[in-house]
Amino acid sequence: MKTIYILGNPNFEQDSLPLRLLPKLQSSLPNFQFIHLDPTENLPEESHLVLIDTVLGLKEVKTLSENDLNKIQSSPNYSLHDFDLSFSLKLMKKLNKIQKVTIIGVPSDYEENKALKEIKEIVNKISQVP
Repeated sequence: MKTIYILGNPNFEQDSLPLRLLPKLQSSLPNFQFIHLDPTENLPEESHLVLIDTVLGLKEVKTLSENDLNKIQSSPNYSLHDFDLSFSLKLMKKLNKIQKVTIIGVPSDYEENKALKEIKEIVNKISQVP
């Protein structure tokens, strides 16, 4: 069973959409394990780390790869977890703790059902790639 990590802060409306979707993702994609992850804690060491996170400035749900890590800025212009997440992912990649990273970026003000549909489509595509 592939694990997908959900980032977000339930107490901060602008950063809570991925967490609000968590129960629906669990029920609609039973072949995946969805786990809420605090990015300030240690990230799991996996060959392909998949994260769902709020990304500011997006107009739709979008996949970001490790090539996009350099675009994540230390100010909250791209993601609500910029410094911690970006720094941790870059460090883990440099230390070969992870080989591949996929971030499913969700706009902060997106409609829940639309986000759920688009995330499910992306998760199903990711699961088909070896």
